[in-house]
Amino acid sequence: MTKDFNPNSAAQNDAGIFGLPFGPEESQIIIIPVPWEVTVSYGSGTANGPEEVLDASMQVDLYHHDFPELWKKGIYMDKLPESLIKLSETLRPEAEKIIDAIMDGKDVEKDPGLQIAYKTVNKGCEEMITWVKTQVEHWKNQGKIVGLLGGDHSTPLGYLQYLGEKNSEFGVLVLDAHYDLRNAYEGFKYSHASIFYNALEMVPQISKLVQVGIRDYCEEEKNYAVKQGNRVVTYFDREVRKSQFTGKTWDQICKEIVNNLPQKVYVSVDIDGFDPKLCPNTGTPVAGGLEYEEGMHLFNVLKASGKEIIGFDLNEVAPGDTDWNGNVGARILYHLCGLASK
Repeated sequence: MTKDFNPNSAAQNDAGIFGLPFGPEESQIIIIPVPWEVTVSYGSGTANGPEEVLDASMQVDLYHHDFPELWKKGIYMDKLPESLIKLSETLRPEAEKIIDAIMDGKDVEKDPGLQIAYKTVNKGCEEMITWVKTQVEHWKNQGKIVGLLGGDHSTPLGYLQYLGEKNSEFGVLVLDAHYDLRNAYEGFKYSHASIFYNALEMVPQISKLVQVGIRDYCEEEKNYAVKQGNRVVTYFDREVRKSQFTGKTWDQICKEIVNNLPQKVYVSVDIDGFDPKLCPNTGTPVAGGLEYEEGMHLFNVLKASGKEIIGFDLNEVAPGDTDWNGNVGARILYHLCGLASK
């Protein structure tokens, strides 16, 4: 099938992600789409992120500046899971009832109906987490490099749980505007704002959580991070900029970031870790953040370090009036594939 494929031609309608002709058997890299946004509490649309990135990926030229042979390794995006889409759509109104009640100042703990809604949402989120873990295991058992494409940022927990069962220790590098260290934000155990609280509590094999781009967080999260000691290392966006303003180079900072990580590394990217001009329709955009090339340089420094990339995700891409968000997301995803490729 690849014999007659011309990487310089326009993508065909029946092509896979990035216009590639590969099936799963021929691909080194498998992308699992997780169209999920049950507990989002501000902007919506991230459940459509995987499809948006898939559509925009057809416009990405395959000759990557840093990984020119990347396309030849094969990249395949699994089918959009209809059951998960339906589950997300079913649970979202239940979560919205709770969120609306909280915003109206109601005591949700004393409302029996809302307590039932909480149980329904939490149970459904557990189903998603189990589904992700099962899908990751399916492809990993076939020797594939696996990337996850969300959805809101709650989606990687099942992947991290799988990695915890397979590794004695590993680190997580996160690009994000937010700490995501809240304990059951708005009462949702598996909130998108609780992903790394849950990961640290449920996956003891995570020996280091290194977060970059953080610029929007609450006191609870800061206190929790401090209590973790050396297990959590945070590169606050403002402090990074101060260092640059006084003469430290981004390359020096990137090498410092990477040196904090153990040999095995999982990379988690919330697109709002980047400047919101790159992702204006993401659910919770925050002023500041990484420029595109700053993010790519950090990935390249990590690649050059020789550390083993054991998985990755990209989350919180949401459609807008144009395909700009998907366009940027697709290019970040392609670079992540290069980062993880062997």
